[in-house]
Amino acid sequence: DEAGSFRGPEVCVNPAFDVEFYMGVLPGSTSSREVLGAAHRRLKMLNELACQSRFLSGVIGVGSPLPLDAKLETFVDGKKTERSVGEIFKGKNVAVCGVPGAFTPTCSDKHVPEYIKCLAAYKTKGIETTCFAVNDAFVMKAWKKSLAAPEELIMLSDGNGDFASQLGISMDTGGFGGLRSRRFAMYAEDGIVKVLNLEDGGASTEKSSMLKLLDQIKG
Repeated sequence: DEAGSFRGPEVCVNPAFDVEFYMGVLPGSTSSREVLGAAHRRLKMLNELACQSRFLSGVIGVGSPLPLDAKLETFVDGKKTERSVGEIFKGKNVAVCGVPGAFTPTCSDKHVPEYIKCLAAYKTKGIETTCFAVNDAFVMKAWKKSLAAPEELIMLSDGNGDFASQLGISMDTGGFGGLRSRRFAMYAEDGIVKVLNLEDGGASTEKSSMLKLLDQIKG
């Protein structure tokens, strides 16, 4: 939850190749220190470009359809049930509160409690309310109970992170919890993304506030 830095795909550089390459392109440079310095600068540049590509161009855009064949898990009538994204979103107006992890401080103390307080306002607009995380369905069920959340808040489990990855919003939190979702607020109509507010860091809810999302939804 408090994981505020994201790691994009790493770029591997062959040190021997870099030494030979930079020896050839740096006229008169025979210093290994200079060669290695140039190689390190190149690696940093490539990693920065990779991160930009992973977290900007790869993110699903407003107006794009959700991957309707993707699978999520939730509890229906007390039973763990696998449902397609199409079943959850098609023909409906749906708000999604996306969090990095159940039972984590910002998610449990701020983001979702704020959401719970405005569920009635969403319902008045005819919008179904969901909460999403890359956690297993049993963890999400237990978390919902601990939050004393009402039945109408549907907990969506993306156990292996496939849905988050398809949306381009997954992140590698390393020792915190491996693959997780970035924090976000999303509104979709009939399976089409209408609003997506994505946080840059794990602890902030300024962009992903569900009150803010409610204000952005017309009608």
